[in-house]
Order: sequence, then structure tokens, then C-alpha cells
Amino acid sequence: MNIKKENNYNLTFITIGFYLALQIFSDIGSLKIIKLFGYSIDGGTFLYPFTFTIRDLIHKLSDKKTSQIVIIQSGFLNLLMALFFYIIGVLPADLEIGPQNEFTSVLSPIWRLVIASICAEIISEFIDTEIYSAWTKKFKNKMIWGRVISSNTVALIIDSIIFCLIAFYGTMPNSILMSILISNVVIKELVTITSVPLIYLTNNISKENS
Repeated sequence: MNIKKENNYNLTFITIGFYLALQIFSDIGSLKIIKLFGYSIDGGTFLYPFTFTIRDLIHKLSDKKTSQIVIIQSGFLNLLMALFFYIIGVLPADLEIGPQNEFTSVLSPIWRLVIASICAEIISEFIDTEIYSAWTKKFKNKMIWGRVISSNTVALIIDSIIFCLIAFYGTMPNSILMSILISNVVIKELVTITSVPLIYLTNNISKENS
């Protein structure tokens, strides 16, 4: 394997690692609902949007099938994390250290949120993949920003709707639910716009390694 090809493989593996890490961090962050500028926002909103652009990077560096496999892998890891936290939470605590109820109250999974998160992630990321693929086939390497904005915008809206409805519908006033939904979409879109340069940076690196 020549050096340029090896560097491209390494960049792909690093990108996949970042994608999986941000998915997990976002799920943990979503356990807290914060108030910002009058809007209710789950903590994972600040990191999760980056995963859509990073998924686009994986697609660009490898292929459509690889990005789809990574999406499924991410969903599996999030489920595995929830199961791990649940098992640790139900195991008896060492009372000499203390009851350690904080672990259970913070990290023990709320299964409705887990299911909402995984369903929203897999469905929206697969939609992102299809839109990104269609744009790339039509425009090739032209208007790279367009494939990111178009695929991410549609996917982020779908993701927010699925997550909010499954996770929160019927558990809070509809006004708060709409606040979370709207703030999620707005913040995710802003993050998407700021992440566009990642595509161009990776595009330049991949050209150097081709």
C-alpha cells in the first residue's frame, strides 16, 4: 500500500472514530435539558449536529455502504452504552463508599429517550446519506457546500421531529415540546453551517493523498 493511500485510510478511520465518539457524547449530554435564550434545549444538541457533517466526510472518504455501516454501528454502541449503565445502576453499591445514588439518578437510562435517540439517529442519518449521494451523483464535485447543507438540513429536521415526539410527547406541555423542537432545529442548522469548512478541508487533504 502506497503512503498516500495509507494516509487516506488513516484519515477515514480517524473520522469514523470522531463520529462514534460524538454520537455517544451527544447521547449522554441529552440527559440534561438546559435553558438558553428562553428556549429549552437538550445538552446533546451542541455536539450532535456535527455528526451529520462528519457522516458526509465518511461518505466522501470511503463510500455510501461504509457510511451506512457506521450509522448502524453507532446505534448499536448507543444501545450497548445504555445497557451497560443500566446494569451498573442495578448492581448493589459498596455502602462503605456510600449509596452512590448519583450514578443511578444521572446515568441510568430512560429507555424512552434511548429508543427515541437511536430511532431518530438511524432514520435521519440514512436520509442524509441518500440525499448526499443523490446530490453527489448529480453535481459531482461542484457546489460541495450544497450537498452538506441540503442533506443535513432535511435530516436534522426529521431527526428533531422523531426524537422530540418519541422522547417527550405526552410528558410535558406542548409549548415546551415545541420550544425544544424549534431550538433543536435552529441550533443544529447553525452548527451545520459552521461545519461546512470541514468538507473542504477533507476534500483538499484527500486530493493530496490521491
